[in-house]
Amino acid sequence: MFARWEARHRQAGGEAAPLIPAATVVVLRDTTGGIETLMLRRNSKLEFVGGMWVFPGGRIDPEDYGSDQDGIVEAARRAAVREAAEEAGQVLDAADLAWFSHWTPPAITPKRFSTWFFAARASEHEVSIDGGEIHDADWMTPADALRRRNALEIELAPPTWVTLETLAAFDDVASALRALDAADVVFFETRISRGAEGPVALWEGDAGYAAGDADAAGHRHRLTMAESGFVYERSGID
Repeated sequence: MFARWEARHRQAGGEAAPLIPAATVVVLRDTTGGIETLMLRRNSKLEFVGGMWVFPGGRIDPEDYGSDQDGIVEAARRAAVREAAEEAGQVLDAADLAWFSHWTPPAITPKRFSTWFFAARASEHEVSIDGGEIHDADWMTPADALRRRNALEIELAPPTWVTLETLAAFDDVASALRALDAADVVFFETRISRGAEGPVALWEGDAGYAAGDADAAGHRHRLTMAESGFVYERSGID
């Protein structure tokens, strides 16, 4: 998994690929064991995210744009709702989605999605997948998904990992959605560096972000993707 991730993000030369607008929705439910999120496994033959466990989502299509007064966020909401229905059979209301983050990948990524991340409570509809683009689905607690990734049982991309770490702090869906909706949207524009233990994803606020230097001393806002496991650090910043 580790070598495969590096291969996906290897610089091919030339200018950065253009950004493709996309949307993702984190579908949540309450259980006796705590909050769970719906995870989908992409077909391993798909480019870039093949084989990874992800949240429902995809690119924003032309039909997702409404009137001239609607902005990109509203289009992203519609795309998230559409993708949840297409990929997992979940019927959601765009008005109920809590927008909590936005992700821009490194310039070295061959295919770059500029992605709006939303969260919503699961509908009462059964989860259903097509077996084509999506090969499996499972409900996981955030802590279990993180554990399974570090046990090399599943593969997660950095935005998925960080989102799961955020959700792990909540005991129920209502409190998670209230907190996410009330908080400022976090914008992640990823830069990749190389640390002693492997690739490091750096974000604004990290001491090494501006220079792309994983060895810089100071504040931390990063995900270290070591062979021994992923480690997310956010310290010394608001």
